[in-house]
Amino acid sequence: MGVLVTGANGFIGRALLLRLAAMERFRPIAAVRTLPISESVWSNSASIGEAVRYVELGDLAKGAFDSALLNDVSAVVHCAARVHVMRESGGDSLTSFRAVNVVGTLNLAKMAASAGVKRFVFISTVKVNGEATVLGEPFHADDLPAPEDAYGLSKLEAEQGLKQLAAKTGMEVVIIRPPLVYGRGVKGNFGSMIKLVEKEIPLPFGAIRNKRSLVGVDNLVDLIVRCIDHPAAANQVFLAGDGQDLSTPELVRGLAMAMGKRARLIPLPAGVLRFGATLLGKRALADRLLGSLQVDITKTRELLDWQPRHSVEEGLRRCFVTSYQEGRV
Repeated sequence: MGVLVTGANGFIGRALLLRLAAMERFRPIAAVRTLPISESVWSNSASIGEAVRYVELGDLAKGAFDSALLNDVSAVVHCAARVHVMRESGGDSLTSFRAVNVVGTLNLAKMAASAGVKRFVFISTVKVNGEATVLGEPFHADDLPAPEDAYGLSKLEAEQGLKQLAAKTGMEVVIIRPPLVYGRGVKGNFGSMIKLVEKEIPLPFGAIRNKRSLVGVDNLVDLIVRCIDHPAAANQVFLAGDGQDLSTPELVRGLAMAMGKRARLIPLPAGVLRFGATLLGKRALADRLLGSLQVDITKTRELLDWQPRHSVEEGLRRCFVTSYQEGRV
């Protein structure tokens, strides 16, 4: 079964291709914007180059790619996106997100439908649901969307366009909305947290009592693979998660344990931290560290007969393994 994966040199795309390359029933095709890609992208897998075919899509927003690339492709997993950047500013932010996340996505999906691709799996974001939840009241897959920033809005618009295309063409669409994705090689705020914990720097989160859902990249890949051809996944929206929510101090302790380090937590009140973060222009970061964002994956579990493959503890430990066994992510 031919599976085209976009964003093949990205964090999720790489992990997905490693898994697909190790499964005999799939013929993975790595789609990147330009070729050649650096061989260092696949430095943790000696044989992946033999199992994966590489193709160049170019600029999806311009729709200039060769439709022949979709010949003999049964499913597309669209991981490529313009991702959320917390420090981003400027009035044209939404326009930039729409060009890649909406126009580019729909250009690819229309071409896939015309080529007879059976299923299009779209990696969206929980930010389509919203930015935060009340403690103990998680988001559900079929809640009304409530995005609050340009990134979340662009992903919602792409989802809406894909659903309309599915209704017109019969191509099956599957939408997966992950919360924060972590794993070996993760960057961004999670990567920054790892560095602070590794240095055993005291962190002021000891009194925080929030809950946040995360998903290890290994669990997310496992869910994506299930969605590629599971009959019940067709035209559904799923939330992804590890099935165990953590407070910020629990996350710090979990990372410290995984690294064999000491967690140093200072119990400062959340109000004090929010005030200080606001003065420093870091209110958005404070909201993520101090607030709650929980997802309910009951629909994902029951409809797909799926369970997270790894516990949170195992997922955090796997952030620090020196290498993966090929395909066993």
